[in-house]
Amino acid sequence: MKDLQEILPVTRVKKELLEIIKRIERFDEAVAITRNGVPVSVMMCFDRYEGLMETIEILSDPATMKALKKSVQDFNEKRTVSHKEAWED
Repeated sequence: MKDLQEILPVTRVKKELLEIIKRIERFDEAVAITRNGVPVSVMMCFDRYEGLMETIEILSDPATMKALKKSVQDFNEKRTVSHKEAWED
């Protein structure tokens, strides 16, 4: 995941909101917004936000995490099959 590209004071964000939104969308940036020098918010494109929410949902599901850990263990112990074997009838 990309890090924050910029940290901007809220006063600047208010003045340049449309341009900041265009840049975030075009370059898939994430921008931290500060008030009195303290980070209070983050702006990011909606696709990135959806991806983060989906990742949180996956990481919060114990059954999914258990299956992922088992998959990693199987791979590390070379318990794998080829693409052809996986799709054979």
